[in-house]
Amino acid sequence: MSANSSSTAAALALITNDMRAMDEVIARRLQSDVPLVAQVSQYIIAAGGKRLRPALLLLMCGALGCQDAQRLSLAAVVEFIHTATLLHDDVVDESTLRRGRSTANEVFGNPASVLVGDFLYSRSFQMMVEVGDMRIMQTLAEATNVIAEGEVLQLMNMHDAALSEQGYLRVIRSKTAKLFEASARLAALLAKSSPAVEQQCADYGQALGTAFQVIDDVLDYDGDVSEMGKNLGDDLREGKVTLPLIIAMQRGTEAERATLRQAIETGGTGQMAQIIAIVQQTGALQATRDAAAAEAQRALDALQTLPQNPYSEALKQLASQLLQRRS
Repeated sequence: MSANSSSTAAALALITNDMRAMDEVIARRLQSDVPLVAQVSQYIIAAGGKRLRPALLLLMCGALGCQDAQRLSLAAVVEFIHTATLLHDDVVDESTLRRGRSTANEVFGNPASVLVGDFLYSRSFQMMVEVGDMRIMQTLAEATNVIAEGEVLQLMNMHDAALSEQGYLRVIRSKTAKLFEASARLAALLAKSSPAVEQQCADYGQALGTAFQVIDDVLDYDGDVSEMGKNLGDDLREGKVTLPLIIAMQRGTEAERATLRQAIETGGTGQMAQIIAIVQQTGALQATRDAAAAEAQRALDALQTLPQNPYSEALKQLASQLLQRRS
């Protein structure tokens, strides 16, 4: 386990019991009379992952002193929505590897993955209706809609060598950061917090989610394949234009830009070593890390007015350690 992994574990130790209770909710709500539904759902959820989104909701509840039993159902809802997006993402991207093992679409096929993703979305909506709070339903419905828009935006931006930093940020704020933002906001809504505190929580979630994705995009060019559980260069192969490439395109020589443009437009990774060298030599990786650092600092700033306790300290730790993330 890396130092970063152990610090994540330390931050999440406070909610060990809550996460275990959430897992029980997940297992119960995954049950279906259709065997394949439960089989595919359990396959992808058993793959693990960091479970950062439900953890964020539970830690924020702790920071706000909220022990409402509904927090466990909402944490499960957030994980179901995230899992549904992964199932659909991997089909769209034709991915074969996630978290170090075969994707669900590789094992069960595309139709099963798409349809089980739909089941998880619809089960999420059943569960949020059971909570019976209109603001909570509005928050999750909006988040789900924005995530879908982000997916379509990313599809439209595929293989676009002219994508701007602003266009890139719009995608990740929709596709990734929105569910982080919603998770933190849900905690404030459950805690009956003031509008100002609710906004601070949402700001923290959005900034944390943005930093998380920006660092993830760095790792596609500078990660440890054995730790990441995915292949180096996967984003480029899929035609995704991320911040390291955008900055390298801005800073590179005409010849370097031509190399990058061809790789982006064709999804070619035959010159991956050369592309990584260009990204590093132009300082694009460091500039991208700096952008992630600015978002992590924005997350830390948003916590300043929240109650100071072990839970808010853990939230600070989650933001701080993103800057050392290697997998």
